[in-house]
Amino acid sequence: MSEHIKEKEVQHEDHKSVEVLESPEVLQDRLNSSVEYVKEHKNKLSYIVGAIALIVGGFFFYRYYQSTQNLEAQKAMFQSVYYFEADSLNKALNGDGKNPGLKEIADDFGGTQAGNLANYYVGTIYLKQGKFDESITYLSAFSSSDLVVQARAYCLLGDANMEKNNLDEALTFYQKAANDHPNKEFTPRYLMKLALAAELKKDNSKAIEAYDKIVNEYPLAQEMNDAKKYKALLEGVK
Repeated sequence: MSEHIKEKEVQHEDHKSVEVLESPEVLQDRLNSSVEYVKEHKNKLSYIVGAIALIVGGFFFYRYYQSTQNLEAQKAMFQSVYYFEADSLNKALNGDGKNPGLKEIADDFGGTQAGNLANYYVGTIYLKQGKFDESITYLSAFSSSDLVVQARAYCLLGDANMEKNNLDEALTFYQKAANDHPNKEFTPRYLMKLALAAELKKDNSKAIEAYDKIVNEYPLAQEMNDAKKYKALLEGVK
C-alpha cells in the first residue's frame, strides 16, 4: 500500500472522528446510551459510591479516633511516669488506685504513640524486676524512630536475653543497638555488651571486632581503655 493511500485512510478516520464529535445526533445517541447505562446499573453504582465514601469516612474517623485515644493515653500515663522516675516501680506498673498503671495503658492503648511508649516503660520495669520473658514481650512490642530510645530498647532486649542465657538473641539485639544511629555517647557501651556476649559464646573474633571498633572509632569513649585491654588479651589467646 502506497504512502499516499495510507495518508488518505488516516485523513478519512480523522474526518469520521470529527463528524462524531460535531454531530448533535451522534452525541445525543451517546448521551442516551450513557443515561440508559446509569439507569440499568443504578444500584451497582450506588454501592460503589457508597463503599468509597465509607472507606474515606472510615479513614478520617480512624485518624481522629487515634488522635483522641493518644491524648487520653498521654494524660493517663503522666502519674505513672512520675512513679517510674521516682523508682516506685510497682505503682508505675500497676497504678495507685486512682491512676492507671503503665501496663494497663500499654494493653489498652497499644495502637497509640503513648501506648507504644508505655510498652518501653513496662518492658524496662519487668527487666528490673527479673521478669525477663515479660520484659522481652513488651520491649518487642515497642518501636520508635527516635535517635536514642530505639537503640536503648534493643540493648535492653539484649540484656533480658543475656539473663536467660540466650546468647544468640543477645548478640543480635546488641548488634542492632550498636548499628542504630551510632553515636559517641551510647554506641561504645553497646559494643562492650556485644563483645561480652561474643566472648561468652566463645566467638573471640566477633568480640575482637567489637573492641577494635571502639578503639578505632571512639577513641575518646570511657570504654576505650577496657576495650583495648580486652582486645589484647583475646589476641594473645589466638
